Amino acid sequence: MATHLAFLRAVNLGAKRVFPKDDIRRVVEDLGFEDVETHINTGNVRLTTRMRSRARIEAALEQAFARDRGFEVPTIAFSQREFADVAADALALTRPGLARHYVYLMKDELTAEQVRAVEDTASAKGEMIVRGRAAHALLAPGYQDGEVDPLRAAKMLGVATSRTLTVVTTLAAKWC
Repeated sequence: MATHLAFLRAVNLGAKRVFPKDDIRRVVEDLGFEDVETHINTGNVRLTTRMRSRARIEAALEQAFARDRGFEVPTIAFSQREFADVAADALALTRPGLARHYVYLMKDELTAEQVRAVEDTASAKGEMIVRGRAAHALLAPGYQDGEVDPLRAAKMLGVATSRTLTVVTTLAAKWC
């Protein structure tokens, strides 16, 4: 049995896409996944499964979530090892003086050309650094706090969801 971490995109962001963590846990357990645990109400879930294929895990979760909620819930899964590496990269990339560090967790790796385009969005507001299926938004002081995508790079990432550096490192410490 392998443990995976799954991240749900765009849940609990308004009145129409509500998916409380207890409901997420119930749906995941009803699918037969074991050792299910959630963390805060932003769509973070740990599960254990005999499934070996990340694509199969994501598809099973997405289908079950859509049935339960009535709307699509894109889901990005990582093995424990993969996510531990994402967290280690995040810690290595962060530096003093950053205003914010967001980690975009992507369903698919980008091509070399896509990576260059994302990293070329650097400006006085900050920079993007891509490592595997994670893109790090390192935002400088002076970017407008509350600005969702100050570097205009998120749309280039395909299916992705972001978490703060704090959430990423907390989850790695707790679940990896």
